[in-house]
Amino acid sequence: MIPLSAIHSTMPVQGIVPPPELTPSEALPAPGVDSLTMPGQTAGIAPTQPSNDSFGTLLGRMVGEVNAHQQAASDAMHSLQAGGNVSLHQAVIAMEEANVSFQLMVEVRNRLLESYQEIMRMQV
Repeated sequence: MIPLSAIHSTMPVQGIVPPPELTPSEALPAPGVDSLTMPGQTAGIAPTQPSNDSFGTLLGRMVGEVNAHQQAASDAMHSLQAGGNVSLHQAVIAMEEANVSFQLMVEVRNRLLESYQEIMRMQV
């Protein structure tokens, strides 16, 4: 593979002038980015605090989110079939999101069952 520096030096330049270098204070943030930090700087992010949610609450919330994705995909398909204001792309994306979230939930369930079975096989 050819390094980018080699490609840049062999390509003919046709009136393209690189932009002047900007200092970090002059650079504009990308859309959706609140602020940028240089390497080595702290962003003022507080460490995460452990939540008081139980494991059952966490699993219940995960199942609720999967259910919400499934319901959104179902609503998008029904709206698409009825000729509503939903594009085919939006309906397919909603279906794929629901599918991926369901597959993730099934894999988490499988791992939990394997862990439980492993614990039950342990000799005390």
